[in-house]
Amino acid sequence: MNSFAQTVTSLSNYPVRPIRLIVPFPPGGANDILARMVGPRLTSAWGQPVIIDNRPGAGGMTGTAMATKAAADGYTIVLVPATHAINVSLYAKPPYDALTDFAHVALLATAPYMLVSNPSVSARTIKELIALAKSKPGQLNYASVGIGNATHLMGELLKSMAAIDITHVPYKGGAAALTELIGGQVQLYFGSVSATQPHTKSGKIRSIAVTGLKRSQAAPDVPTIDEAGVPGYDAAGWWGILAPARTPTDRVNKLNAEITAMLDTADTQRRMREQGFEPAAGNAAYFARYVKTEIDKWAKVVKLSGARAD
Repeated sequence: MNSFAQTVTSLSNYPVRPIRLIVPFPPGGANDILARMVGPRLTSAWGQPVIIDNRPGAGGMTGTAMATKAAADGYTIVLVPATHAINVSLYAKPPYDALTDFAHVALLATAPYMLVSNPSVSARTIKELIALAKSKPGQLNYASVGIGNATHLMGELLKSMAAIDITHVPYKGGAAALTELIGGQVQLYFGSVSATQPHTKSGKIRSIAVTGLKRSQAAPDVPTIDEAGVPGYDAAGWWGILAPARTPTDRVNKLNAEITAMLDTADTQRRMREQGFEPAAGNAAYFARYVKTEIDKWAKVVKLSGARAD
């Protein structure tokens, strides 16, 4: 059989049994929500069940490492968030190489975070916040959901790019950070749009800017940090699908094509945006380049912050 015929046969036969989609975080969060959008789509398209396998631990590395040990046959895939790129620098010895130990399948979604403040903070814009921080070095503080978490490093990136000194206050989770912000124990916080919006609408906290290069469709009146005074600032969250390294290219491409088709549907776009996500797109090579760029960006921020997770 020639190589072309082998490729056609491989494509037509895949998949012939269930696919395991590892989610390296607990049920109920953003990662799990996206996985449960992807799973039914692949099941419906191919007639084979996609089994969601939640394997939390070590900032997502426990479940992600499991994918590297699976057979490279397209029957095990893993959903990873932006922390996949951060962990490369945050941990001294990650259990895998974030680039070479994986086949990059597809970028699923992005989501900007919202920089919000307690109403007691006089600054209402990024430029005003920078001016206030420079007039009171070290006196303003910002909450995060933990040392080395994206919400911590978003603040470190802002400190570096705006040349300001604000104090980091880590919490054990977003609910605690948001509660303390509303109560006035902390002044600033980088939170998800979906989590912060109910409180900005009620006036309990104030929106200042969003962290991505594009405005959030869920909050179109709120400017980006980039456009509002810190050119080049970009710290959106993202989620994508990986497979073990050496997974056959035709199977990676078939997964990518089906996921891309899903992201192109009006129903998926509506459901994602209701949850605060922006549907992404691009082929496998694009996703690989995207991850490399994210690894390089966050490595610099982790180094500046001095954060370590070991």
